[in-house]
Amino acid sequence: MSGVHPDAEVEPGTLLVAAPSLLDANFRRTVVFIIDHRGEGTLGVVLNRPSDVPVDDVLPTWGPHVSRPGSVFVGGPVEQKTAICLAAMRTGEDAAAVTGLIGVRGPVALVDLDSDPTMLVPKVRGLRVFAGYAGWDVGQLAGEISRGDWIVVPALPNDVLAPPEEDLWGRVLRRQGMPLALLATHPGDVRTN
Repeated sequence: MSGVHPDAEVEPGTLLVAAPSLLDANFRRTVVFIIDHRGEGTLGVVLNRPSDVPVDDVLPTWGPHVSRPGSVFVGGPVEQKTAICLAAMRTGEDAAAVTGLIGVRGPVALVDLDSDPTMLVPKVRGLRVFAGYAGWDVGQLAGEISRGDWIVVPALPNDVLAPPEEDLWGRVLRRQGMPLALLATHPGDVRTN
């Protein structure tokens, strides 16, 4: 395996699942959807951190169209005043053919929040707005993967719209099969085990 970079499997549309040993408050038990990964670095959003802020309060034209629960999700610690919106396209729709969308991978696309929601909504199954993002400089993510902080796995289109009451972290780990599925049983706090 010499010459293979630890982040070789990371690409747009993959997930970074926080290892149980990753205790950083920003990323503990998170699932990060990768939007961009290239020479300059990596950008993604945390999928499983809803806030109490309704999308209506910050983006009133988009509020009525976002998926349940209708709140802004905390996408990560970087630039938390920046809004990023992801959409899951309806079957048969192509992000490249829709003004205001940039395809990420498969049916998942980035939404231009300056575009008209009424034109986009009929073409998507769901929308989610994130405040901020997770970002890594060149080599930083590879180092964190080498250290065992992140597990790189494929994403499913529904992951970007997972309802907050669902344990997305556990669900993603369980579907990986053994031995990764065992990590889903890891208690949040080993002192309570």
